[in-house]
Amino acid sequence: MTVATAAPVASALRPRGRDRAVDLVRAACILGVVVLHAMMVGVAVPDGAPSFVNASDGTWWIVPLSWVFQVMPLFFVIGGFSAATAYRRSRERGSDAVDFVSGRVHRLLRPAIVTIGVVGVLLAVLAAAVPDDLVTLAGFRFAQPLWFLGVFLVCQALVPALLRCHDRAPLTTIGMLAAAAAGVDALRIVSGVEALGFLNLAFVWLALQQLGFFLADGRIDALSRRTRVIAVIAAVAGLAVSFVSGIHSPDLVANINPPTTALLLVGIAHTALFTLLREPIARFAQRPTMQRFTDFVTPRAMTIYLWHMPVLLSLAGLTALWALTTGLPLPAIDGAAWWLTRPAWLVLALAATAAVALIAARVEAEAAPAATRSARRVSLAVVMGMSAVALLLVVGTTVFTAAVAVALLAGALRLARATDPTRVGVGQRIGGSFVDGVQVAAPVAP
Repeated sequence: MTVATAAPVASALRPRGRDRAVDLVRAACILGVVVLHAMMVGVAVPDGAPSFVNASDGTWWIVPLSWVFQVMPLFFVIGGFSAATAYRRSRERGSDAVDFVSGRVHRLLRPAIVTIGVVGVLLAVLAAAVPDDLVTLAGFRFAQPLWFLGVFLVCQALVPALLRCHDRAPLTTIGMLAAAAAGVDALRIVSGVEALGFLNLAFVWLALQQLGFFLADGRIDALSRRTRVIAVIAAVAGLAVSFVSGIHSPDLVANINPPTTALLLVGIAHTALFTLLREPIARFAQRPTMQRFTDFVTPRAMTIYLWHMPVLLSLAGLTALWALTTGLPLPAIDGAAWWLTRPAWLVLALAATAAVALIAARVEAEAAPAATRSARRVSLAVVMGMSAVALLLVVGTTVFTAAVAVALLAGALRLARATDPTRVGVGQRIGGSFVDGVQVAAPVAP
């Protein structure tokens, strides 16, 4: 992996001032992820043995729900917007690509090492009280959303290099990424080998991040409203054709594992809609309630993402324990009683996740330490971070794999840190979470 610098972009294309619309949409994406996963987490107690189940399996409601809450494409677009703006601003302050990637390593992996370490301890405690298969299942469910951490880390590490490509040949660069994603989709369909689709963990998400660079430049907003409306209609029509023809599943959650080009169409539609509605969204974002919501989520975004699944699994486990101790039956999943309890379940899930985030986000808020000056070291740090996530996803999260992952993440953080503790670069004086610096610099750490 090579860390490269990006060429300057004309200042006229750079957005100035804080973009409240972007902040609100990003926060809404995080909320959407938590809501979707909360709806999918189910618990059953067959024959007195508690089990975690996917409540959406074989149900009708997951398709329309996925159309509303499949926000990952838009999140990567916003991530591209944020990264391009933050990197260009950091270069103006005298920072470089190594500083930028090192900062991303710390702001993504530092919250992760705490979450994975705590989950490893909890699994060890759980193993002493419940059957091994339930511990294994809990570890599997916890690891499922972690794909985002590994993919987002790599995408952010490639921002300097891909932003340079974007500055030189924007349409060619995004076109090549989109074409590669389509090629992988075609090869998977023709060969019938589903595993080939996981190549799109790179091409689909990188193409969406690249779309975010266009948003950061102001190029999409500069298009006529008619052009953007046509883009929305064309993307939705393309999705419809792919659903009817059987190319893609109408369940957009299914299109994420492995990623398919349906997500590119979703990203195009969402991005064009966002620019069309940007002004009313910005006005809505100025309301006191929306500002409080955004200000709560923005500095805790990664913490909320990492902790929401352990929180949901803990709540499901407590629900199963309540059923076992009281002897009362749990409502059948997808039944009338189950639906009646969903509002209370969602409120509880969101409140519990927010409460945990208030405590755990202190790690995310810490300023990044001084960065290494070695591109090789920071590249190896990215590889080690990605390997830690891959281990948990492929092998499963157990006490042992969690310990190995923590060791890998600790090594990655060490590599990304300056060997000379007295060196403090411009990029490392900026504190805050990985979503800070989108429009204005985060506060200087004391």
